[in-house]
Formats: sequence, C-alpha cells, structure tokens
Amino acid sequence: MIKDIAFVGYPTTDMKKARAFYEGLLGLVPTNEFGPVTDESEFIEYAVGSGTLSIGKMDNWKPSSDGPSAAFEVDDFDDVIKKLKDNNIVFVIDPMDTPVCHMAVVQDYDGNGLMIHQRKQS
Repeated sequence: MIKDIAFVGYPTTDMKKARAFYEGLLGLVPTNEFGPVTDESEFIEYAVGSGTLSIGKMDNWKPSSDGPSAAFEVDDFDDVIKKLKDNNIVFVIDPMDTPVCHMAVVQDYDGNGLMIHQRKQS
C-alpha cells in the first residue's frame, strides 16, 4: 500500500547548473548530498515542506521534458516569476490565474518541467 510520496526526482546533466537553478534561483537548501557513487554520479536532496525533491546525475537517468513534474508552492508568486523571467528561464505554460490559484510551468536547464504555484487566499 502506498502511504506517501517518498520524493520527486529530477535527473540532470550538469549538477553545477542544476544547483544554481534549484538553490540560487528557487532558494532551496540541500538537506542531504550523496556521491559520487561513480565518477559520473551525484545526488542531492532538498526538504520542501513535508516532501523531498531530489536531483541527480547518473549515467542511466536522463532528463526529459515528458518526465515527472513537481509543483512548488511559493509565498510570492509574482516575485518568483520575475526572478525566473529575469534569468531567461523557459516557460512551458505562462503565468495564469485560476479560480483557486496562480500557476506557471517552467523548465530547468535540462528541460525538466516544474510548476510554480500559489494558492489564493480563501
């Protein structure tokens, strides 16, 4: 029986660029770092609320724009969107409003999609 999501994982081809994106632009702080397991592998975990986001560089795990997508809940949607646009990040879905939230989908440097999300106050 599945009880929870253990983590959401994204592969990367360039750990330096990935860390600049996730840590520098999105402000995540590493909670665990593993590796190198081999000369070509590295893995980093970030605690995000009650969940975990992992990024890793491994020979047999390649980025894909069709892969999983994590939705990041943010405190200031407009500020995060501005920061991403100022850094020429690719938007797959431009910022939009729904009756319950603000959201946009961007790509990291490897083409992995992720959602920037902010619930509206009820």
